[in-house]
Amino acid sequence: MEHTVETSPKQRFKFNNDRTQVRASQGHSVAVELCYVPAPPPEILYHGTSVRYQAIIQAEGLRKMARHHVHLSTDVATARAVGSRHGQPVVFAVAAGEMHRARALFYQADNGVWLTDEVPAAYLQATTEPA
Repeated sequence: MEHTVETSPKQRFKFNNDRTQVRASQGHSVAVELCYVPAPPPEILYHGTSVRYQAIIQAEGLRKMARHHVHLSTDVATARAVGSRHGQPVVFAVAAGEMHRARALFYQADNGVWLTDEVPAAYLQATTEPA
């Protein structure tokens, strides 16, 4: 168990305080109380996905679907890598600071991933920034 927590490339797992239990940092498939504290996000965050979802995301925004939150990264390279898992990637820049000022809540998982409930289309822009 310790090996899995310590060697997870995406730091997906975390021990509890007395190291007797392990939980996922984010991305749970069952209802879990995550106890995240809202935090002000960076001005811009990024979301990577496949180009096959680009049109619907541009029309409807990002939704958490079956997840607890929408997952966002602080850099284009990570977002592009995430999007590449699903085919040809597209990266969206998210105006997270603007969303936060409009009262959207953001949380940061223990592994650095930023989380929010949704990202309306008005706060998204497909980006061609280099990785």
